[in-house]
Amino acid sequence: MSKLVYLIPLFPLLGFLINGLGRRSLSKSMIAIVGSGSILASFVLSVLAFFDVKANGASVITLFNFIDVESFKVAFAFQVDQLSSIFLLIITGIGFLIHLYSSAYMNDEEPQHYGRYFAYLNLFVFSMLLLVLGANYVIMFIGWEGVGLCSYLLIGFWFKNNNYNYAAKKAFVMNRIGDLGFLLAVFWLLYKLGTASYTEVFAHTAQLSSFDITAITALLFIGAMGKSAQIPLYTWLPDAMAGPTPVSALIHAATMVTAGIYMIARSNILYTMAPATQTLVAVIGLATAIFAATIALKQNDIKKVLAYSTVSQLGYMFLGLGVGAYTGAVFHVMTHAFFKALLFLGAGSVIHAMHHEQDIRKMGGLRKYMPITHITFLLACLAIAGIPPFSGFFSKDEILTAAFVKNPLYYFVGVAGALMTAFYMFRLYTLTFLGQFRGTHEQEHHLHESPWQMTFPLIVLAILSVVGGWIGIPEVFAENAHSLEKFLAPIFAESTKLAEHHHLAASQEYIMMGASTAAIIIVILFAVNSYKKYQTSEEETAGVSKLLENKWYIDELYDAVIVNPLHAVAGFFKNIVEKSGIDGLVNGVGRLVGYGSRQLRLLQSGQVGSYILMMVLAMVVFILIWFNDATIMRFLEKIF
Repeated sequence: MSKLVYLIPLFPLLGFLINGLGRRSLSKSMIAIVGSGSILASFVLSVLAFFDVKANGASVITLFNFIDVESFKVAFAFQVDQLSSIFLLIITGIGFLIHLYSSAYMNDEEPQHYGRYFAYLNLFVFSMLLLVLGANYVIMFIGWEGVGLCSYLLIGFWFKNNNYNYAAKKAFVMNRIGDLGFLLAVFWLLYKLGTASYTEVFAHTAQLSSFDITAITALLFIGAMGKSAQIPLYTWLPDAMAGPTPVSALIHAATMVTAGIYMIARSNILYTMAPATQTLVAVIGLATAIFAATIALKQNDIKKVLAYSTVSQLGYMFLGLGVGAYTGAVFHVMTHAFFKALLFLGAGSVIHAMHHEQDIRKMGGLRKYMPITHITFLLACLAIAGIPPFSGFFSKDEILTAAFVKNPLYYFVGVAGALMTAFYMFRLYTLTFLGQFRGTHEQEHHLHESPWQMTFPLIVLAILSVVGGWIGIPEVFAENAHSLEKFLAPIFAESTKLAEHHHLAASQEYIMMGASTAAIIIVILFAVNSYKKYQTSEEETAGVSKLLENKWYIDELYDAVIVNPLHAVAGFFKNIVEKSGIDGLVNGVGRLVGYGSRQLRLLQSGQVGSYILMMVLAMVVFILIWFNDATIMRFLEKIF
């Protein structure tokens, strides 16, 4: 199987080429078959690769030399190991379900735009597969930039809307800021070690000083902050909701935003050797988790609530990485992929039924019209809230337990974020599915359940959201039950040796789980009771509510402090330096030549007498130039 691993990214690439080049000639059904089938083929191969790794261990497959110069070489190589195989299953499995869902959701698009959409979607999956399969940081960076490009293309898919174009541009620019940090870290590694290969870098960490390791990990984290939307580079992700809803599901669940988590998990040895950076990762992650959760409390756009929820959940993953719970962070990536994809696709089903209405204040009572969407969405809400035995409970609890061991303050702040998560998710659920319908009569008349291409992915993801966490049952319940930890053990073996190990007593873990679960249930009941009889006029629009609804005015702050001054500087260079200075000089020379030409042409009068006079004058000037004074005097003496 290892020799065929190149086929995993190749199939989506072929799907991109076929749909991209044939978008004007292929039928919609053929476009959907090619787009979805290519990802399904990659998923089948990813399953085979997973079992191959489980049976035979990791392998590195070199295809060719990507860079080959005297000083160093960079191979175009794939590394298939425990970590990459898990991500392959997430990307291709959930990616296929999103492609299938898209075949119905995007059916109203014109055939050429339908083909363009699936081409971009295939390219997105290809780039993410390249990112996780790369055996060195250079190949990872190629995929890293690829997902950035695809996010730009898909967020601005409906390019006739300038607001969507602005959102796409914002995502692209903010990610480039983070990518500069990533690139500097790669250059640093190449300068110090002459290689970017994972195996060689991790084997020669002794050649790096503590300053080198701290600087490299900090720069890598800057890249992760951009790609995985952490403070201060998080504001692009909520605006990314401008793209089609399945794109949001793909970005949030299976591709782009998980790239930063993967990169740090892959670099776990370096981070374990840089405690200062680990603390930074934990603090930024925890701050992002809490900050984004507060904003989600008062958002009314169904997709914006989920977007800030993603930012918050990513913060928990970074908290796990920062406290050394690498397995817990990867575990939460997986469970989050299940329930967040389900939530976004469920939101898309609601938007589809509501004729593109996204304001949850104008919904309500949808459970009787959309029973499958309702029950699957409810299961996803229970999973993200952390109710046992749903998947989110096990992964989030593992991170919070590790945070408590590292610093109890991390734990209590993290639990506060979990309580806010339960509140805003069940506020969203209640306003959307319970109570009375608050939309228009026309909307109510057309309410219906989505077609099977949309409900089938919902059912599959709902099952995974319920049972997906059972592969990570903590040892407090059953010894050796955490099969994911055992599977990933070779990836984090060196970090495990270097890290200090502290374990909580079983009784203390039970108390913490029970107390947090009881608090979450109370919050859920409070949220449902508060909003089940909701009327639009009851919504608070002043004070803290207005502050949260307007996202703490962070976008406005960025505009005032960064964007507007940069525009002013750019305007100065454009109007003063470029137009008045450079263009003024160049155009001035042109105008001077033009003016001189216009004056000289006046000498062409057409009068013979004028021409004879100019000839005589020219002869005089010629004599004065070519003969000095003495020569002229001798010439005159001979004449007279």
